[in-house]
Amino acid sequence: MRIDIVSLFPEFVEQCAAFGVTGRARERGLLSLHGWNPRDHAGGNYRKVDDRTFGGGPGMVMLVEPLRLCLAAMRAADPLRPHLVYLSPQGRRLDQARVRELAALPRLALLCGRYEGVDERLLQAEVDEEISIGDYVLSGGELGAAVIVDTVARLQEGALNDAASAAEDSFEDGLLDCPHYSHPVEHLYGTVPEVLRSGNHAAIARWRRQQALARTWLRRPDLLEGRELSRADRKLLDEWLREQDDPQAGPQGERPVR
Repeated sequence: MRIDIVSLFPEFVEQCAAFGVTGRARERGLLSLHGWNPRDHAGGNYRKVDDRTFGGGPGMVMLVEPLRLCLAAMRAADPLRPHLVYLSPQGRRLDQARVRELAALPRLALLCGRYEGVDERLLQAEVDEEISIGDYVLSGGELGAAVIVDTVARLQEGALNDAASAAEDSFEDGLLDCPHYSHPVEHLYGTVPEVLRSGNHAAIARWRRQQALARTWLRRPDLLEGRELSRADRKLLDEWLREQDDPQAGPQGERPVR
């Protein structure tokens, strides 16, 4: 997969993508990252890339022409057509389903705004999609671009040492992940649940599924709204809820908010 970063600070995303799973994906040739700076395509002695907004008000707006020329150079660098995403608070909220779709693209381009944003005319003419990583405002789109690079990199085949780990991540099936434990078994902070030490793989799978359902119900009930649970999942969740109301029925977890 090829990802192009169009930014006044492309090195920021480059540095973020140099470590961990993303760095390993690049080392293995599964992902290539290319930075493009609009300032390289700006004219004049000062290479100006922004100006005051029409209509008055605070802040500056990124100019059309340096971005247009930069995008033209970016597109010409590879025959594959890039899917151009603008990182914007007005965009669609990024979720794991969209990440999977983006990860399947052969070429992705990420446009990072600064100041008050990008001239609307360029967005209308050039951008395929706007994406937001959350309902808050950042100083620029670079952090959002780094997030997208990381999320799609780990889904490239061969990026993870164990491919099954991605399938078990939070949100992959619409639920949060279950709790995880490691050595030692006994610690000042508690004991590893017995079921995880039992060697009974069916019981372990059942416990993990129940914990995922319970955590989602407690922490992100919005993920369950409108979702039709299977009969097995409904049974697991009902069983867990009964345990919370009856201390004798099983181990206590977090109390649900009624």
